[in-house]
Amino acid sequence: MNYYLKALKQYVDFSGRARRKEYWMFVLFNLIFAIVAAILDNVIGSTMGVLPYGVIYILYSLALLLPGLAAGVRRLHDTGRNGWWMLIVLIPFIGSIWLLVLLVLDGDVEENEYGSNPKEVLA
Repeated sequence: MNYYLKALKQYVDFSGRARRKEYWMFVLFNLIFAIVAAILDNVIGSTMGVLPYGVIYILYSLALLLPGLAAGVRRLHDTGRNGWWMLIVLIPFIGSIWLLVLLVLDGDVEENEYGSNPKEVLA
């Protein structure tokens, strides 16, 4: 939960590096809260037609759009890549898989142009 809150505190901070654990814990809690938002939409009946989500889910998703992008960019920085690599998902089929591989890769052990190794700072 601390990594989720850390990403929210760094709401639009696209600089620096984010280690794998930090990014994937943010993704996990974001997924859990998105599912809870969709369930709440279904319970209170605020879904949109045949769609399984509604106002709560959409507001949550919009609120977490920038923190999610910032966390992803910081994660790419940890692997020594520019944040513009996020746009690789625009390539049909292979782009999403390629980005997933980049997000799963271990970060640079040494300091890179985006900052020092976050594993060393925490250790």
